[in-house]
Parts: sequence; structure tokens; C-alpha cells
Amino acid sequence: MIRVGLISDTHGLLRPEALAFLQGSDLIVHAGDIGNAAILAELAAIAPVTAVRGNNDNGSWAENIAETAMLKAGEINLYVIHDLAQLDIDAQAARVRVVVAGHSHHPSVRERDGVLFVNPGSAGPRRFRLPVAIGELRIDGPHVTARTIDLLAPHAE
Repeated sequence: MIRVGLISDTHGLLRPEALAFLQGSDLIVHAGDIGNAAILAELAAIAPVTAVRGNNDNGSWAENIAETAMLKAGEINLYVIHDLAQLDIDAQAARVRVVVAGHSHHPSVRERDGVLFVNPGSAGPRRFRLPVAIGELRIDGPHVTARTIDLLAPHAE
């Protein structure tokens, strides 16, 4: 079993609740709007990190962060992009099983045409009345499940 921690839209704030949730991850994916390089360093202390640049990731620290990433976790191909509206591939044709995106701050998990679309929500500063959220993938061979949680809810891990 492979556990992929999913985080997005930290905007420079890496909450202790997010760090606690990500413990035990085999890989961490940050779907953009990171905020600063220190966030990536803290995440890398837990597990290897794949991150993409969000629309608010500016400055020299972000210049070498790609806007998209394709990676493999076990038998599952993942594609990461900050803003799903800018998806530039046919995920199904590219044999991508999971697309991870942030940007909207709305946590969601939905499947369409055999592709799982996951937005872990925003783990950084609260925006409007949206939850402060994070997510994970659990990969077992060719099978993958996804979930998001509200980090500030009493039942959060």
C-alpha cells in the first residue's frame, strides 16, 4: 500500500495539523500556490515531494517549479496541475488514473471516464467559509482510493 499525501494552496502557511496528517506518507504532492520555498523544505522532511507552481507562486524561489507534473506512484499514473481549467492533456488517452489540482480551495473527489479528479482543498489560510482541507491517495496495485478531510474539524486525524 502506497500513501500519497495531497496538499494545495498553503499560501505560505503550513499548519501543524497538515504536517501531522502528512506523517507516514510515502510521497507528497503539492498542487500549487505554495507560498515560499520553506514550505517545500518542511514537506520534504516527511517524504519526497512533487510540487507544481500555482498562479501566486512568484519570485526566484519558484522559477524552477514546473506548472505541471506527471509521475508514477506504484502502478498509478498521476498528473498534477494547479488550475484544473488549464488541463492540457486528455487524461484518459494519456493513461492517467488520477489528476490532482488545487486553485479553487474546494476539496473534492470525483471520477469521470475512469479518471479520478482530486482537489485536496486549501490547507493554508481560510478563505471565505471554505474548509481548511487536505487529502490523500491510497494505492494498492492498480487500485486507488482518495479522500479529503477538514483539518480543523473535531474528527480530523
